[in-house]
Amino acid sequence: MLTLLTCPEVTDSWVSSFAGWVSRWIMQPAQVMLVFGGLLLVSKLLPKRRGRSLRLAMLCLTLSYLFALSPMVVNVAGKVLESQIPGDSGATADAIVILGRGKGFTPSRVAVANELWQAQRAPLIFASGIEDAPKILQRLQEQGIPRQALQGEACSRTTYENAKFTAAILLSQGVHQILLITDSPHMMRSMLTFRGFGFSITPVASSGLSELDRRKKTSTVLREWARLVGYGLLGRYAPQEIPSELASRPTLQSELWQPSI
Repeated sequence: MLTLLTCPEVTDSWVSSFAGWVSRWIMQPAQVMLVFGGLLLVSKLLPKRRGRSLRLAMLCLTLSYLFALSPMVVNVAGKVLESQIPGDSGATADAIVILGRGKGFTPSRVAVANELWQAQRAPLIFASGIEDAPKILQRLQEQGIPRQALQGEACSRTTYENAKFTAAILLSQGVHQILLITDSPHMMRSMLTFRGFGFSITPVASSGLSELDRRKKTSTVLREWARLVGYGLLGRYAPQEIPSELASRPTLQSELWQPSI
């Protein structure tokens, strides 16, 4: 497994970092309203016409933001996210790929991966995520999955890095068809990102929005839509290449494949 000791240093562009900051910021209503309020105060210091235009713009933004937080909009936006996921065809694949998303999502991901393994849908299980991958692989081993069938990387911090590091390891080993496991709100962005690195994907959702409380559901839906659009603007759904710092390090590649769990 790729561990923190062997993680490549891949620096995000300022555009990517800024987009990530914005997507996190809009998930904090108190901070958003504080900024909006500050801009309204600033508008009073501007010439009359400009101040009125800024206040009108801020009023429209505030109403739009509050409308986006309403249960009706969240429900519709969530259903759109989940409705775009193709059904599981039951096809076999080269590997089962599990994306980490925090400890709250781990049990359902492990359960789904175990079911797919027992159904002989793929000969390999690969976990991706800086904190989650080791825990996921450990749980799978405890459930009787052979150690030699478990691999992963523990460096990725984002969905894009999930795809990038997974591709750096698996594509060179001839793995192209994957069963991708993540929660249904996260699935659309994950599918589009992994396809950009050349994978053919069968999505298998491990959990859905119906299992979340209202607050968690709202934050998850807004975050996913913000990042879905942000990834598109950053070109992350277009065909991608394996970064040279990964592709040109054969010793790193061999380390990546050690199932050190």
